[in-house]
Amino acid sequence: MEQNVGWLKSLIRDVPGFPKEGIVFRDITTLIKDGKAFKKMTNAIAKRYENEKIDLVASVDARGFIIGSAVAYRLGAGLVPLRKPGKLPAETLYSEYELEYGIDKIEIHTDAIEKGQRVLVVDDLLATGGTAKATCDLVSRLGGELVGVAFLIELAYLKGRDKLKGLPVFSLIRYESE
Repeated sequence: MEQNVGWLKSLIRDVPGFPKEGIVFRDITTLIKDGKAFKKMTNAIAKRYENEKIDLVASVDARGFIIGSAVAYRLGAGLVPLRKPGKLPAETLYSEYELEYGIDKIEIHTDAIEKGQRVLVVDDLLATGGTAKATCDLVSRLGGELVGVAFLIELAYLKGRDKLKGLPVFSLIRYESE
């Protein structure tokens, strides 16, 4: 019998008060340490895009790298890392964004995406949408054709999709409330 998304959701650990009081952190390390669960998660996300001719998967530091690299491998696509300032060695573009608990910045190499390449953005979590919007903006600024934005987890109650209007958004697991 095939295990369902509810089984995957049951493997995610809630950590109240991290990284600060009032936040419930959704810890995916308890899911990805399970080989069967990691494979099911990767295959479920990749399957949605297997006929989209994805050239590149763009993923955000750090948990997004875990999911994004597995999905890129499964799709036969390249991986473009977006990182915190000062972590990429060549010329970069940056974008600032708001998190549910502060302001941050991400960077991408200026030569990471060629005009017209088909790009799938993959990250672990959609919360307020700031990181995802900044990532999509950088992909677009470099001339990438944004095929979709995919997440393992969506915290629907934070309405992050609102910042991604007009973009095809997919989330494997949704939390409707805290």
